[in-house]
Amino acid sequence: MRLTTKEIVYVSLFSALTAIGAFIQIPLGPVPITLQTMFVLLSGFILGPKLALFSQLVYVLLGLIGLPIFAGMTGGIQSILKPSFGFIIGFLVASYIVGLLCKGGRRSLYSYITAGAIGTAVMYIIGIPYMALILNGVLKSGLTFVRILEIGLLLFIPGDILKLIVASIIGYRMKSISTFVSK
Repeated sequence: MRLTTKEIVYVSLFSALTAIGAFIQIPLGPVPITLQTMFVLLSGFILGPKLALFSQLVYVLLGLIGLPIFAGMTGGIQSILKPSFGFIIGFLVASYIVGLLCKGGRRSLYSYITAGAIGTAVMYIIGIPYMALILNGVLKSGLTFVRILEIGLLLFIPGDILKLIVASIIGYRMKSISTFVSK
């Protein structure tokens, strides 16, 4: 796939926004609350599946090569062993799925909210088991499944609902751009 200059700019912009979202955080245990998920959803809404995936892939690769753009101003290959890295993997899948669900045609605000909810669920579906693996398998924390759900899911639901609604409204209002950008 060959990208135009405009597409490269959009991919870079959403990679940067996701990185900026990592710096706006509230630390709550092994996984902080950040604005990253809002930008992941917006990338899918606005860029479509392929470009959204590329934007998040660029973000992940830049972080893995050492740029301190993950939450907590961290980066490097060792980030793979952080409990929150599963959510970062989820960014890749969620951005693609959200982009796919919002691609083409006339979409209502409800369809954006639904796509965003599915994307958010995907981040949890990938992030929570990964967090459990790192906390219990690697770090030997001995946390119960219920405790892992408390620290990896329940604390985040109110904020993620708010970010989902804000991202959906912005995505819906920018749908003329998203149909222009998406392929």
